This record gives sequence, C-alpha cells and structure tokens, in this order.
Amino acid sequence: MAKQTYDLLVIGAGAAGSTAASTAAQRGACVALVERDKIGGTCLNYGCDPTKTLIYIAKQLYHTQRSAPFGLRCSGETADWPAVLAWVRQAIDRIRGGTSPEAAEKLGKQGITVFNDEAAFLSPHELAVGGTTLTAERIIIATGGKELIPPVEGLNETGFITNIQAVALETLPRRMAIVGGGAIGMEFAQMFHRFGVEVTVIERAPMLLDKEDREMADTLCDLLRKEGLRLEANAELRRARRDTRGKCLTILCGDREEEELIVDEILMAAGRRPALDALHLAEAGVKTGKKGIEVDATLQTSAPHIWAAGDVTGGLQFTHVAYEQGKLAAQNAFSQRPRPFEGLVIPWVTFTDPPLAHVGKTEEQLKQEGVAYRTGRMYFKDVERAITEGETDGLVKLLVDGSGTILGGHILGANAGDVLAPIILAMQTHAPVGTLAATIMPYPTLSEGVRWAADKLK
Repeated sequence: MAKQTYDLLVIGAGAAGSTAASTAAQRGACVALVERDKIGGTCLNYGCDPTKTLIYIAKQLYHTQRSAPFGLRCSGETADWPAVLAWVRQAIDRIRGGTSPEAAEKLGKQGITVFNDEAAFLSPHELAVGGTTLTAERIIIATGGKELIPPVEGLNETGFITNIQAVALETLPRRMAIVGGGAIGMEFAQMFHRFGVEVTVIERAPMLLDKEDREMADTLCDLLRKEGLRLEANAELRRARRDTRGKCLTILCGDREEEELIVDEILMAAGRRPALDALHLAEAGVKTGKKGIEVDATLQTSAPHIWAAGDVTGGLQFTHVAYEQGKLAAQNAFSQRPRPFEGLVIPWVTFTDPPLAHVGKTEEQLKQEGVAYRTGRMYFKDVERAITEGETDGLVKLLVDGSGTILGGHILGANAGDVLAPIILAMQTHAPVGTLAATIMPYPTLSEGVRWAADKLK
C-alpha cells in the first residue's frame, strides 16, 4: 500500500467533518478528508436540506389549493413530481457549491486532500482508505449516523425505504406507512400527505414528538389530524408481508385489536445510530458506549490524539451542533488549552407547517426536576401579523423561574424557527424575561408574539 502522512485526518465530510477540515486548513495544517459517499453528508444529500426543500414546495401547493379565503381563484393545482425533484437537486448542488466532485475540487483549493472511499483503522495513527494507507498525528472522527431499523417479522422481505430513498422517489406512492413519530417521521408525513399520499404514522412510544413540550406537541398533532393524517401513538408494527394488494402490515394500536394496514410503501423513521461499523475502532483504542463514541468535554476520545464530533458521539443530532463540534474539535486538536463544548443552549425545530421550535426545558422536564416555574403564553390568533396572513394557529410559550431567568422557550407557528431567535439570544446571554418584555419589536411582525408572552411574566 502507498502511504501518505498528514497533520490531520478527518473521517466524514458532513457538517462536522467538512467544518473540521476547513478550520484546520485555515490554520495552515496539512489535511486529508475521507468521505465514502457525497460531500455534505446525510444532512445535505438525504436529510435537512432536501427535506426542507420538499416541505417548502408542499407548503406552497397546500396553501395555493386553499387560497380562496384571500380572494384568489385558483383551482386544479397539482405537483409535477419530476420537476419538484429537479428543483431539489439543483438546490442541493447550489448549497454544496456544485456536484460532489466539484465540491471536492474546491476543498482541494483550500489545501484539503479528499479521498472518496471507506476508511478503516489499521493502528492508532494509520487508516486504510482504498489502496492507500493514511497516517496522521491527529484524527477527527465525524462519520455521522445511519438509520436504526427495528426487527420486524417480514420487513426485509416486504421491502422499505429510509430518508435516503424518500427524498428521491421516482414516483409517489398512493398509500404510505411511516414508522416513527419523531421529528423526521412527522415532517415526512405532512410533506407526503400534501403531495397527495395517504399517510399513517405508527409510533411505538406513548406519545408523538416525545422530546417536545406536551402542550405544544399535542396542539401540533391536532392540527395534523385535522389536515387528514392518521397519527397512531402507542402503536406497534408487528408483521409485514407483500401480496397483490400491496404491502400488508399488521399493526397493534393501543388496546384495540390487531388490524391490517395495506400500503404501497413503508418509510422507516424510527431513529438513528452512529455510523461506526466499518471503522474498526478497536485498532485505534477508541472506546464506545451505548450511544456512540465516548468523548470528554473537549470532544477528545480515549485515544489522546483522536477527537470525535457530530452524531457519532451520541449527543443531540442536529447539523448546527455538528458544525460547532467539528470546528471546536479541529481547534482543540492543535491547541495547548482545549476548550469544552458549550452545549447548554441548543435550539431545534420540527419543520412541519406550522413548525415547532424549541430551546431549553419543557414543562414536563421542569416538573420532573422539581423546579418551580411560571408560564407565559401568547396565542398567534391575537398577534396582528398572524391575523393579516391567516397564520393564526399556535402560540409562543415561555417558562421562567422566580427571578425571571428563562428556562425554556417554545413556539408553534409560522416561521417559528426564525421567531425563536430572540429567546435563544436571551438564554445565551442570561438576559431576564423582563429584557425581552422591554425590547421593542417591529410592527407588524410575528416576533411581537415573543414580546407579549414575555410581558405577561415581567
């Protein structure tokens, strides 16, 4: 095998890995970046970016079909699915900066050598990549995650898809079952439903969107059911088989009798796990736990010259977290004083319509922890901008302690991810709720909902 040596070797070219490689290269390091698939990783190619593009297009279709209350006379609007996918592909290439090979070429101009192959450790400092052995003083593992497929009788024989295939289906199925009622499952469910697919969501846990504040999640689920989605919590997919009618699923929903559900496609969205199988981490002395690679506060693994960032660590699986961790891992790899990852104020959004945005604690978490709190709500039906646009579903909800410290912020409503920004900033800077209440927001905007919710708590 040919052998090449680098200052830093990064495994994985998703959000964490690409950021780590660029950060190190900007410091003048000689960097190699290994990616077995496409530059950009799961989020860019099969996750966040294509799904949000599809969700946006589905939203335009849905609201155009229901524009009569605004005095618009539109009828018979349908989606040209191949044209929709063409738009998605060009959007992804634009975000990436070209096709995957073109993006790799641009990374090369930054001084980053890109290898498009699988990587496996041969020793603590050596990896086999194709027919080449790469050695490095420092290594960052950022291989991301992969689909978690629960064992179900007959599922493999019946056939299913994951998010990878779901964002590029050649044709739309007429009926779809989605296994998993978390953010990924719910986003896909509404999107496909708006493109005309009959959707059933099957969630094994007692609650859908179980990481969200219950009041907010339940309100969102009520809206989705009114839209026509079938949502089943405390439900189990027991068996699957195929016959002339389609894919036949035996499901058990709560205390009801088993029922047969006939669909044309099954989308598995039951969770993700770190993608570590091919790395041979034992050869490098890197310890793993139930959630993924074990790291300390500075993202260093049990091997002192190896760091890990992003989904492989088993923490919050968000692109914005992976980006920050990748940047920090690269900085710490070359620092005499490594810094810890500050992950106390991490926002996220479930990009349904309306979206559900979240930062900090939920009411359920505060109750479980025995923390005293007060609640401030502002409903969008009372916010002028929401009224003008007919986007009056949902609310802003703030949770604060006795001193006015913001413990959590939750928004269900149009553009909730953007409207959440002042709450994130307030929590990051430890500004009390009174500061939010005293902050003048432009009229008429949805951000006024944040101010008026805070005003009820000052």
